[in-house]
Amino acid sequence: MAHAGRVELKEEQRKRLEEMARSRTLEARKVLRAKIILRRANGESFRDIGLALDCDFKTAWKCIQRWEADGFVGIEKEQPGRGRKSWVISVKGREILQKTTQEKPANATHWSRATMALAAGVSESTVGRVWKLNGLKPHRVVGFKISNDPHFEEKLVDIVALYLDPPEHAIVLSADEKSQIQALDRTQPGLPMTIG
Repeated sequence: MAHAGRVELKEEQRKRLEEMARSRTLEARKVLRAKIILRRANGESFRDIGLALDCDFKTAWKCIQRWEADGFVGIEKEQPGRGRKSWVISVKGREILQKTTQEKPANATHWSRATMALAAGVSESTVGRVWKLNGLKPHRVVGFKISNDPHFEEKLVDIVALYLDPPEHAIVLSADEKSQIQALDRTQPGLPMTIG
């Protein structure tokens, strides 16, 4: 395994690999792969590469295999199942889902990313990922209140019947007392007054 042949690079390949190895914006694993290939092309052994770059010699060997098989495509794309896994979503995800669907925050009508992040002890982006994975949009929930009047259904049928079958020579008009306010109670708490 440690006695694979030396890597031969064309001039344009070497230039591109050197740019990757110096990059400050490229992912660290891609920078490492470029450095491994350059060192192998200079004749260094896998063990020496591992010591110099603080990685396992098997990592260096696998990188060279990927380079020989697919060139730049082999070292730039991630293999399925590789990369960092988010433990937070699996551990905290259930708590975030439970709070989002079963509880309301204090002094608010729905959860925001910021309030949920504080309540669950995670970052706002983690809350966003959990909500996205589960198709939740708490800010877009529409509420509807039904009256607790015991005769509500009878009254509803009478009013709807007026619209569907109005009396002859009659006009049926409807007027709402105030928007966002039912005759019995407010549907949402009032908003605080702001300056201006």
